[in-house]
Amino acid sequence: MSIANDALIAFVLAAEQGSFSAAARSLGKRQSTISETIANLEIDLGVQLFDRAGRQPQLTAAGQRLLPYARQTLATQDSLRQQAQLLAAGQEPRLTIVLSDTFHTGDFDVMLASFAERFPQVELECLVGEQDDVLALVQGGRAHLGMLTAQATYRADLAHQALARPAETALYVAAGHPLAQLASVDEAELRRWRELRLRTYQDTPQPDSGGQCWSAPSYLLLMEMALYGFGWAELPHWLVARYGAGLQRLALPGWPRRQRIDAVWSRRQPLGPAAAWVLQALLTPPAA
Repeated sequence: MSIANDALIAFVLAAEQGSFSAAARSLGKRQSTISETIANLEIDLGVQLFDRAGRQPQLTAAGQRLLPYARQTLATQDSLRQQAQLLAAGQEPRLTIVLSDTFHTGDFDVMLASFAERFPQVELECLVGEQDDVLALVQGGRAHLGMLTAQATYRADLAHQALARPAETALYVAAGHPLAQLASVDEAELRRWRELRLRTYQDTPQPDSGGQCWSAPSYLLLMEMALYGFGWAELPHWLVARYGAGLQRLALPGWPRRQRIDAVWSRRQPLGPAAAWVLQALLTPPAA
């Protein structure tokens, strides 16, 4: 059964305004047209929506029951038209971005608030990944934009650009770990203790380390392992500062390290308006 949009509008307006004549004035139509439209709707639905015995029509029990469904149907039709208009204009209905834990989220909430205001109809999906996993998600079309520690080279089908804010990483252990008791640490001393190493899903498994290396695909998991005292790990400074109370930074020559963070996207899948806006926001230096 197909129900005309005009019929649902007439039904809802007549119910809300209390008369067919008021609904007709709102729509710029004759009262007879509204009466006929609602009568035809009642025929289509097989129920009487209004009791016309009194001076003004009153909703029947069936009309009261169906009124919320009519409103919901109109709202759904509105959403359908909005999405179609966005698609016709090149607007993506969903934006998926994959973030590295090295990406500092200090101003991320501000950007998200602006995004929600500018693109209220766009569904936003945020994934978490590192290095080759980020590249695989973007290359495979699962994500539109990816953020990762800068690579020396990228495949020709990937575009990339450096973000305004670099990442800082350092070596950390739990405060009770033997390494934490040393004033300074060298590479030889590090090798005596278990390393907690980032290893993505795309990485090739390394030779057996005899327990001297544990791995995880995210810095957050590595931080948890370090907090439990299982070893030392290279971790983003901002992540430890916010969530890693109980970890201690190791004093080691060459650390901490500042690393560029790149945004990457596929040249085979041009960025839509929402993705392009997010990219520009990420490339803009943070306010002083």
